[in-house]
Amino acid sequence: MPQPTSLEALFPTEGQIPADAWRAPDDAGLTLLIGGERRLWDGPRDEIRSAVCLRDADRRLERLALGPGALASAELAREAVAAAARAWAGGRGEWPRASSGERIRCMLDFVRRARPLREPVARALMWEVGKPWPDCLKEFDRTIEYIEATAEALRQIEKDAAAPVPAGGFVARIRRAPLGVALCLGPYNYAVNEVFTTVVPALVMGNPVVMKTPRYGVLANALLAPALQESFPRGAINMVTGQGPTVVGPMIESGLVDVLALIGSARTASVLLKQHPHPYRLRTLLGMGAKNPAIVLADADLDAAAAEIVSGALNFNGQRCTALKHVLVERRVADALVERLADHVARLKVGMPWEPGVGITPLPDPQKPAHLAALVEDALSKGARVVNPGGGEWAGTLFKPALVYPVPEAAELYRAEQFGPILPVSVVDSPEQALDAIERSDVGQQASIFGRDPATIGRLVDHLANLVCRVNLNTQCRRGPDVYPFAGRKDSAVGTLSVTDALRVFSIRSMVAATDAERPLFEALASRSVFLSPP
Repeated sequence: MPQPTSLEALFPTEGQIPADAWRAPDDAGLTLLIGGERRLWDGPRDEIRSAVCLRDADRRLERLALGPGALASAELAREAVAAAARAWAGGRGEWPRASSGERIRCMLDFVRRARPLREPVARALMWEVGKPWPDCLKEFDRTIEYIEATAEALRQIEKDAAAPVPAGGFVARIRRAPLGVALCLGPYNYAVNEVFTTVVPALVMGNPVVMKTPRYGVLANALLAPALQESFPRGAINMVTGQGPTVVGPMIESGLVDVLALIGSARTASVLLKQHPHPYRLRTLLGMGAKNPAIVLADADLDAAAAEIVSGALNFNGQRCTALKHVLVERRVADALVERLADHVARLKVGMPWEPGVGITPLPDPQKPAHLAALVEDALSKGARVVNPGGGEWAGTLFKPALVYPVPEAAELYRAEQFGPILPVSVVDSPEQALDAIERSDVGQQASIFGRDPATIGRLVDHLANLVCRVNLNTQCRRGPDVYPFAGRKDSAVGTLSVTDALRVFSIRSMVAATDAERPLFEALASRSVFLSPP
């Protein structure tokens, strides 16, 4: 598909970038944190490029350079995981043996140090990932709120486990203990929030952590490195950046990683699991693919459904695992729904992330627009059409959202997770046909139902609850609130995230038991053992 000049004109020249939106390049992208030492990488490097392209006088587009980024070596990666292993020290290290209260104090100390970095981190996110400025601020705020909620959840877990448990002539203290070294790999779409939703619970449960920054979002995380260094003991938190195959593989192959937390793809997870020398020992928390459907029934409020679907599908360019990625609409209302969807898509403002009210912004992956265009072209070749004028046109890193209808089963877009601003709509002749399509899918994270009849919706809910992990009624799919479990079936996920569930994922129930005859010793140890002391 040719690149049109109409979108090229939306990119700024260097002189058109607002002064308050500009983030000057620096060397933050060379920052590493290993064994409590903050370093500037002096080895191979690459240029960190923005999602935003600059337009020159000849209308040529080039992604804005933000500064150098470290291409850390396999040797450096092994050093980072070894530093975490020393901090673990077979469970005898300072961090795993610290009380929950001490760990919480360190976590809240990090919050105190991080708060003043709100705008610099958000600005780095805006430039690297292309996310609208207000959403970058929200991502930072949500991360801080998540950390504080996690601290409170751990306090409650400790409180609930405070009393000894007598049973059958024994008395026991049952608490949650850390698992070992955790390797946390986050995605670029929520390059700070999703990284810290695994790093924070892993850390606060006593696991030394190695965090590998996302491929886009290096600067945003690097800006937090000083706060991490100053808030935690040496080796408790380590940070590396670079190309995944170069740095992640050697860490897994070392056998020193006890827990792998990955928010990415099933393909990446499969490769990493095979690289561990003792895979049966490796605990995993995996957030992978999704193709969340919206089932639109004949009795749905089409105006309300269209507004929710477009928001759920195209917010932040559809670059969310929780986005609505496929609409399955009953035939008799399909045309009417599509007309309303097209109206809402037409209202989305396409532009730069600092512009007020912008809805569609540049994509961080420069290869993505061509990939999305190929998905659209394949659907068109199999009988679909692009409903909205100009949908699917692209230039540089901008892709104009495409409403594609009707998408047949033969199209790749019917099954593939687009992870971008494409809204595919397929027609079904009955609710059961929609359920059959979802059942055949390789993924199963969430689904939305739009309709009014309790009997029909009740039947759908009972089936969908066994196919996905969250069913949304007349509203879009989403992650939060963070106290709700976030999970998936099939190839979508392993393990559950939420403020409380994540603490369980990164720990294991452990206990100390004594016979009733030894209860005096058991009680005396409360002042000698961190594990046996009350919270």
